[in-house]
Amino acid sequence: MTKLRTELLCDVATQILAAATPSITRVAIDGVDGVGKTMFADELAVMLKRLDQTVIRASVDAFHNPRAVRYQRGRTSPEGFFLDSYNYPLLQETLLDPLSPGGTGCFRRGMFDHRTDSSAPLPEEIALPRSFLLFDGIFLHRPELRNYWDFSIFLEAAFSITVHRGAMRDNGSPDPLAPENRRYVEGQQLYLASCQPQRFASITINNEDLAAPFIISLTSS
Repeated sequence: MTKLRTELLCDVATQILAAATPSITRVAIDGVDGVGKTMFADELAVMLKRLDQTVIRASVDAFHNPRAVRYQRGRTSPEGFFLDSYNYPLLQETLLDPLSPGGTGCFRRGMFDHRTDSSAPLPEEIALPRSFLLFDGIFLHRPELRNYWDFSIFLEAAFSITVHRGAMRDNGSPDPLAPENRRYVEGQQLYLASCQPQRFASITINNEDLAAPFIISLTSS
């Protein structure tokens, strides 16, 4: 990890600690596919653990809808990608509500395996007081989710960069205009236009250069 990236992660960790709640502090790491959310969240988790904090790592990817629901509008539909990819009621019931103020603290980190298209509930766990939930995924500033976050991060990068990263990971086309990418690029454009995640995020970070990410804006609480 470069010095610049380490310094930024340290800065973000400090801001998260300043936003800590008496119960569970819920942190979202949002951004389009390929922007680097999982890596950022994992590195942030390491940073917080070094500061003697208890971290719960989870991802929206463990809360997909079944394939029949995800593709009910058609396999190439951008609207389907934006609207039908995830089971938000189940995410709220099994993870977000239990970790919210007044919640039971008994949660599951995931409920579905999209690779096998089958239910896959992870074991129930009990959250320790003053833990930090680091939750990564796309579409995390949708109206039904945004009020859950005590602190949220939006990572930015051009589609020319994020689609190329995704292609390297998944062996697809690196061209954002390729037909196979239309569902995903246009679906995420729908999200950006309708939900304006940069407006609601606590901090927006440019993550185009993984070695040198930088803060674009901070939102006052």
